[in-house]
Amino acid sequence: MKLFISEGNPHCLKVLSALGVTGVQCDVQCVNHEERVVPFLSRPAVPALLLPNGLYLFSSNAICRYLFEVNGQESSELCNQWLEWEATDLQPALLQALHMAVLQGKGSEVSKVLQSPLNFLDQSLGKGNTPYLTGEAVSVADIVLWAALYPVLSESSLALGEGKSMKAWFDRIAAMHSCQSAAQKVLQGKGLQGMKSYMQRQPAPHSNQCRETQPCNSNLAECEEGERVVSEEEMEAAAHTWNKGLNPAPLDTGRQHPILPQEGKRNILVTSALPYVNNVPHLGNIIGCVLSADVFSRYCRLRGWNLLFVCGTDEYGTATENKAREEGLTPQQICDKYHAIHSGIYKWFQIDFDFFGRTTTEKQTEIAQDIFWRLHKNGFLVDDTVEQLRCENCQRFLADRFVEGTCPHCSYPEARGDQCDKCGRLINAVELREPQCKVCRRTPVIRSSKHLFLDLPKLETQLEQWLEKSTSTGDWTANAKQITRSWLRDGLKPRCITRDLQWGTPVPHPEYKEKVFYVWFDAPIGYLSITANYTDKWETWWKNPQQVELYNFMAKDNVPFHSVVFPCSLLGAQDNYTLVNNLVATEYLNYEDTKFSKSRGVGVFGDMAKDTGIPSDVWRFYLLYVRPEGQDSAFSWADMALKNNSELLNNLGNFINRAGMFVTRFFEGCVPVMDLQQEDKRLLALVGWELQQYIKLMDKVKIRDALKHILNISRHGNQYIQVNEPWKKIKGGDIERQRAGTVTGVSVNIACLLSVMLFPYMPKVSQTIRDQLNAPQSCISTMLYGTTGTFVCSLRAGHRIGTVSPLFQKLEVDQIEALKKRFGGQQPEDEPPKKKTTAQKAASTQPATVPAPAAPAADAATVNGVDPEKAKQLTQAVAEQGDKVRALKTQKAEKAVITAEVTKLLDLKKQLAVAEGKSPEPAPQKGKKK
Repeated sequence: MKLFISEGNPHCLKVLSALGVTGVQCDVQCVNHEERVVPFLSRPAVPALLLPNGLYLFSSNAICRYLFEVNGQESSELCNQWLEWEATDLQPALLQALHMAVLQGKGSEVSKVLQSPLNFLDQSLGKGNTPYLTGEAVSVADIVLWAALYPVLSESSLALGEGKSMKAWFDRIAAMHSCQSAAQKVLQGKGLQGMKSYMQRQPAPHSNQCRETQPCNSNLAECEEGERVVSEEEMEAAAHTWNKGLNPAPLDTGRQHPILPQEGKRNILVTSALPYVNNVPHLGNIIGCVLSADVFSRYCRLRGWNLLFVCGTDEYGTATENKAREEGLTPQQICDKYHAIHSGIYKWFQIDFDFFGRTTTEKQTEIAQDIFWRLHKNGFLVDDTVEQLRCENCQRFLADRFVEGTCPHCSYPEARGDQCDKCGRLINAVELREPQCKVCRRTPVIRSSKHLFLDLPKLETQLEQWLEKSTSTGDWTANAKQITRSWLRDGLKPRCITRDLQWGTPVPHPEYKEKVFYVWFDAPIGYLSITANYTDKWETWWKNPQQVELYNFMAKDNVPFHSVVFPCSLLGAQDNYTLVNNLVATEYLNYEDTKFSKSRGVGVFGDMAKDTGIPSDVWRFYLLYVRPEGQDSAFSWADMALKNNSELLNNLGNFINRAGMFVTRFFEGCVPVMDLQQEDKRLLALVGWELQQYIKLMDKVKIRDALKHILNISRHGNQYIQVNEPWKKIKGGDIERQRAGTVTGVSVNIACLLSVMLFPYMPKVSQTIRDQLNAPQSCISTMLYGTTGTFVCSLRAGHRIGTVSPLFQKLEVDQIEALKKRFGGQQPEDEPPKKKTTAQKAASTQPATVPAPAAPAADAATVNGVDPEKAKQLTQAVAEQGDKVRALKTQKAEKAVITAEVTKLLDLKKQLAVAEGKSPEPAPQKGKKK
């Protein structure tokens, strides 16, 4: 045998590694990339293996499999699945990643391309109890996947953040001498640059190549660019299912409250991270928590599962106190005001809670204090004196999130007092460099205070045992697992659960009666207390882990508190609490190319969406279409218009409207007789397959990906109508008229299926479609109920439909431009800069006891020369007046009032400039219109 390889070709690394591991005797010849080794091929094919019988193998995976078989190691079914996954899922992503890293210099973007397959590989390895992919010994699958990944995983500059299980597996194989030798021979010690010559000869990859999320049979996988192959068996099976028709309609009694767990049913408890009550939620908040949870809850109800969906506003803490001070209200009044605002916003977005409560209740105090005493009794609380930041200007200790400064780990300038958004590391607020109070922008001082801590190190073993079970059997998103592992990897430390505040759940211990519970100890207990306010049988949900599956929905910054702190509180309480089985965390949704900012008027907030005139279902659709499942995404007005006009109007709406209109115009409003031909059966099979993929993805809470299969079905339907042209055939003879009837009947039934699949995403549109089709209620239970979905003929021949009308409206360019401008925001004149000004730095170094001056005298501006003492007083006056102006703007006070206060502020600034020896006239602002 002779093996032909070329340097720099990653596929040659596979076969050379396999040759070394198996020890098969074979001549190896190194050739040029362009050499045509296989005589009957018109294109170069390296690697290639010349067999003793004169035949050639020129698929790298086939060569590797052959070498292992020669060595007496037959491929198992699992092994073949991994090889198939490598070829159909991993390779397209790798080709794109290598093209970016080697030829485009975009190594920093490689992680986005490879995140999904690498996460899948790591999770699969983590679930297994063997050192290799298929067992205790190295298989051909291990060698093929290792060699395929070697160029990227061995390149530290790509920073792929390898999972623990995958890294251990990769290092285990890399330690084999034969694999090291193969890598050296193919890449010549040059790493990715050793592949440049080879990559330059490869065609640029398509970014939209399809990738399944698990090993699959390639003849069943469909790329977006190509048509899926459907077998005769699939077509006949689809036609057989179709002909079964609807199940008898069950009696629809609606939801009977209170909803309680039921014996013999799947009982699902869904919570959404409690939105904080001190502000209005923006689109990122909505998609990350309540909307995602709502879609999954609606889907579960369609499946016939017994589900309770609870949420509410998180109302305690410093942020509420500060908001109350800003608006001149009491904390309770602020909570009442914003609880109503939140409720109204979620109602408009059609968030279908079973109960939307709040945390400022007697039940919250009762349950939180009970858990506290149980932790105390079981020895999981410790006390300690800690150093805290205190703002003397505000006269209060600062909660973690009301301190901002430079991260001590990565130097990010806007790190919070509890965590850095850039590097993700936990921070003790006193460790921040150049800390600032976020309320007044003064530099806080360090003071000591005695507090109680949850002893996380003492609970670490219990936590790890629970996590191992929960993450391996439940559906945790990759980021949730990664963030949780990073906390454990760094080692758990005691976590403070008390704060020096007035507004919060009181600590019942007599030594700490002046303190309240820290929000991240207290807030998750809100799930329990909200349920307790819904039903006095709340413990059947929350102390019933054998019967209840708990799903938590949140953005990624909330993960550690739900995967470490809250579970440790419940584990330490030792009261048989239900712990999370499925932790679903999104990445962040940005606004255009920046962040949402209420103060700068940037982005769409919940109370503004209604005023745009765009229906809530369209908002839901687009937010779910760009849901940040695997990486951060961005809301874009232009993209929203594009998706509305192309996907909703021209694809989905066009198909459903045409199907209904054909019934009305050609068949007097009654569904015609359908005589299925092979083409129709093929379509039924395609639609049925899309339905199955939708169900699989929704079961795994892959909400964004599942939506694409709805749109795929309407695309299939539009193509089917376009090819068959029923508007022409209806004018022909009997055979052509019959064909027009079949196409119309099948199409209107697909529209009915789409109405059911759309319900979790666009509930009003879903109901409108069913109303227009006069669809029977049982179409919902038949097509999605139970363990699998079935596409059946729900609108039989003779069924009379209702009045059909368009479902969607076009978003015009001028309309979108106006909205983009409206929500683009502008920098207020007096917004505090990110970094301290010279005046602020000067003020922050002064003793905190300097009294605030009275309004400076009118002739102060006439003082000549530098007056340091007056400059001190004026600096503080400017800061206080700036706070006043910002508060008025936040409260949306009358314009005349704001203008008067801004005038005072500008006058103070002029006086300060004179006192500092500077020109009293401000420098002209660039781009500022007069």
